[in-house]
Amino acid sequence: MHDIEGVKIKVYNPAKTIADCFKYRNKIGIDVALEALRECRRERHCSNDELWYYAKICRVAKVMRPYLEAIV
Repeated sequence: MHDIEGVKIKVYNPAKTIADCFKYRNKIGIDVALEALRECRRERHCSNDELWYYAKICRVAKVMRPYLEAIV
């Protein structure tokens, strides 16, 4: 659990969080989701396989595919 601006947020792992960002991209903005993806890959917090696994679980694989391909 993380307290962000007074809101308790569960963070499971970085890859799941990125998939959730894409899932809720209409609420938080696609730019936030893309920046999270770039930073996750730059800091090597997760692998492409992990991102792909959680993208499938969260049903955002088709949305994330072009961005994952562009970053690799």
